[in-house]
Amino acid sequence: MAIDLNRVIEQVCKEKGIDRTIVINAVEEMMHSAARRTFGPERNIESRYNNEIGEIELFEIKTVVEQVSNPAAEVELSEAHAKYDPDAQPGDEILIKLDTATMGRIAAQAAKQNLIQHIRDAERKQIYNEFKDRKNEIVSGIVQRFERKNMIVNLGRTEAILPEKEQIPHERYRQGDRIRALILDVELSDKGLSIVLSRTSNLFLMKLFEQEVPEIYEGIVEIRQCAREPGGRAKVAVYSKDSDVDPVGACVGVKGTRVQAVVQELRGERIDIVSWTDDQAELVCRALAPAKVSKVIIDEDEHAMEVIVPDDQLSLAIGKRGQNVRLAHRLSGWKLDVRSDSEAEEEARAARASLNAIPGIGDINAELLYQWGFRSAEQLAEANENNFEVEGISPERARQVIHAAREWVAKKRAEQAKQAPAGDAAGRALTEADSAAAAAASSATTDTEIGMRASDADNVKAK
Repeated sequence: MAIDLNRVIEQVCKEKGIDRTIVINAVEEMMHSAARRTFGPERNIESRYNNEIGEIELFEIKTVVEQVSNPAAEVELSEAHAKYDPDAQPGDEILIKLDTATMGRIAAQAAKQNLIQHIRDAERKQIYNEFKDRKNEIVSGIVQRFERKNMIVNLGRTEAILPEKEQIPHERYRQGDRIRALILDVELSDKGLSIVLSRTSNLFLMKLFEQEVPEIYEGIVEIRQCAREPGGRAKVAVYSKDSDVDPVGACVGVKGTRVQAVVQELRGERIDIVSWTDDQAELVCRALAPAKVSKVIIDEDEHAMEVIVPDDQLSLAIGKRGQNVRLAHRLSGWKLDVRSDSEAEEEARAARASLNAIPGIGDINAELLYQWGFRSAEQLAEANENNFEVEGISPERARQVIHAAREWVAKKRAEQAKQAPAGDAAGRALTEADSAAAAAASSATTDTEIGMRASDADNVKAK
């Protein structure tokens, strides 16, 4: 071939950013494929790039023998001495140069397609090697086009996809707009290179703070936990390794400049920054900010907390459509049951009255049972007497109390069954105190129905 490939190879390397060796190997393989198509697959052909003349040379490899039995792979000793190598010996391999001018148009076209495919594969592999180590980094690109609500972003050397589910709701971009996102995943498969971006990931928010807050970048301040509803609200719990550095103040910045930079990038998403603490009850109180908390009751077995707030703080604690309590649940990891002071007091009165109604239980035992989580006589009657531990009540006394509760519940149910028709709600009631407790719970549920529906997905009950 009379074309100087040196210039072509240099141009391809410069445009595609591919190593010269990779391009030369691709060209050699291209010519090898074309030669096998022209001269036949049974012949042992080798292609080599000659850097001095800028050409690909083709050689046929044959073994020197005294008597030829396979003309495609062997050459007679006398012929080898006369044409190729006077010093050749039987068993030696000699290279016979082939004329590339005899290659046909079809073979050349196939070779060209093979070269293009190899260069594309090499380019994809190089881009993959470049981006695979940049996973979980923030990149900047330009919106190229939209495909079925998925956004295609031009990152310079390649394109990435921002799926619809990874886009912040109500955020609008047009073709040509600049956008920043987190590299969520990088994958190289037979179908090609796939780079997936995200703007809804919690890590995206954390990385934005890392870029804006030097203390986080240097490791002085840590983001211990993060919860967000993209486009709406987010809560971030931060911790400082240096007692002289206020973690919340460092993230907020002077006059809120640092946090406002993050808010602007997220198109107005509100961000609450709280100080992290190992005291889980205190962490929940901080996570429910701006609402104030009156009391927290912890249930370690269920990994749940009952949070009591002032009546005028209930709607603030729950938030719009349960958003505030839902984010607090995600931030702390605890199931949260938010109640108002009046509702908690009403329920406590009803529970104590139900327990006190059991014959022979006494005020002290009723109060102890209430403090240990029993809220009605029926609940006490269902307790397992063999696995019953309440501090201040002996095992023998516990059995007596449970049996008394069971007898009283059975008696009341029998009385109510006689007085009311079968299936009537009154027939299933235990006492007036239990009915009052159920009514109070029902009323509270109605008042905060929206908050409960919004938090069900996160196992959060807002009452």
